[in-house]
Amino acid sequence: MSDDAPADQPNQPDQRPGRIGWQDLTVDNAEVVRDFYSEVVGWQTMPLDMGGYDDYVMLSPDGQAGVAGVCHARGVNANIPPQWLVYINVEDLDASVKSVLALGGEIVDGPREMGEGRFAVIRDPAGAVCGLIES
Repeated sequence: MSDDAPADQPNQPDQRPGRIGWQDLTVDNAEVVRDFYSEVVGWQTMPLDMGGYDDYVMLSPDGQAGVAGVCHARGVNANIPPQWLVYINVEDLDASVKSVLALGGEIVDGPREMGEGRFAVIRDPAGAVCGLIES
């Protein structure tokens, strides 16, 4: 997907800088939470092999679009807090991480690879946590 793709393309996350491009929930028991959201909001699930266990891509009720992830708090995700974590798109992750640190924030996890991009989980000066992702 190009950086200038419209946000209303249902099958693709919006990867334009400054926009929320994805959201994950990282928890101890991903299967229970996966089933909870499947029942409560109608999401379908698609397993994502994490090398010995599955995390889950949550799909829209029609199964056509990925809308979120439900992940186990282990392996590469062991340091991710148990909360809905939004990922904000940035053009230059390294520059953004430097700004986080210079402005009183902290790095919770990363930077590290994720799919075709890289991300870092940060905590802002107020204590709120989010992800920054560079595609």
